Amino acid sequence: MNLARAAMIGAAALLALAPMAVTAPTASGAPADRGQDLRVATYNLSLNRNAQGQLVSDLSSPGNAQAKAVAEVIQRTDPDIILLNEFDYVEGGAAVDLFRDNYLEVGQGGASPVEYPYAFVAPSNTGVPSGFDLNNDGTVGGGDDAFGFGLFPGQYGMVVLSKYPIQTDAVRTFQQFLWKDMPGNVIPDGWYSPEELDILRLSSKSHWDVPVTVGKRTVHVLAAHPTPPTFDGPEDRNGRRNHDEIRFWADYVTPSRSGYVYDDEGARGGLNPSEAFVILGDYNADPFDGDSYDGAIHQLLDNHRIADPQATSAGAVEAARLQGGANLTHRGDPRYDTADFSDTAPGNLRVDYTLLSRHFTVTDAGVFWPVQADPLFRLTGVFPFPTSDHRLVWADVTLR
Repeated sequence: MNLARAAMIGAAALLALAPMAVTAPTASGAPADRGQDLRVATYNLSLNRNAQGQLVSDLSSPGNAQAKAVAEVIQRTDPDIILLNEFDYVEGGAAVDLFRDNYLEVGQGGASPVEYPYAFVAPSNTGVPSGFDLNNDGTVGGGDDAFGFGLFPGQYGMVVLSKYPIQTDAVRTFQQFLWKDMPGNVIPDGWYSPEELDILRLSSKSHWDVPVTVGKRTVHVLAAHPTPPTFDGPEDRNGRRNHDEIRFWADYVTPSRSGYVYDDEGARGGLNPSEAFVILGDYNADPFDGDSYDGAIHQLLDNHRIADPQATSAGAVEAARLQGGANLTHRGDPRYDTADFSDTAPGNLRVDYTLLSRHFTVTDAGVFWPVQADPLFRLTGVFPFPTSDHRLVWADVTLR
């Protein structure tokens, strides 16, 4: 176990919970200087739990089978910076510390341990009561009336882990940005009352701009996990919200379109065009298939400031062929798939992304999805999955 984990508290957030970064310096301080080469990754590892406090309980000892398996996936890909989606938020960073101590820093399945001295966690809109009947079912309360769907505050949260220092004081969070304050939004007409629009937040979890110091440069990690475009009705409120959650980053990195943006501290505007960034996360949107609203992910993929490494795997191709069903009618190339979803609908999709500013050169990229003959297939498998229905997506890049 690393010694001396110090909590660095960020700006105040809802319910008096504060964004925080947890650090655990190694004996030599910051990691060895690797120049400007980085491996960045995103992984929806499905470590969410159904009850508040259950994740801490599961991670408090080193024997949880799912946690061991997802830790091994991370160890075998060994990213320098990684966003974890669906990792329940726990105030004080206790769950993150336990995951590092008991799982990542212990070799799993023959893989080498990996250390992330720096972590950023912050509150999520999931499970936070709105006080309104947002799903219009005639009652107020429950996960579907929260600011973001969840059974308790912080369910399906996020974590940024880094081998490089996080500039905690410069982190921007956008948990409380109101959906109505996005010009040209696609809020469904007539679904929400004026009173609901006055409190309705855009982010179903949150949007974070987490600056990381790499050598003498700063890399902005733009992290999010937009709502799935499903679980609603003909008004398509979740599909429309997913579209605008994705659009938020497209506008944030485009100076001519970011003037409306404000963060949880009230600072306005987006990212300076001179700044390098990576956009990480499960965006619940495929370029060609699934239920996305109006080409949602193309807002990022077609942005002239953003490069797409187009990570692939042989395992995804094999899975689409063997599972058949909806996969046989897909327009997208299965080698880009990142999630193993129901074979009837929507089939396997590309929904997890590592996208980059033009400051980077891509040297390699991939999706951790082994073919069935690979011994590591035990880490992905088929339903019920030993890890997650999503796959870790990584990119090797050089910061020019």
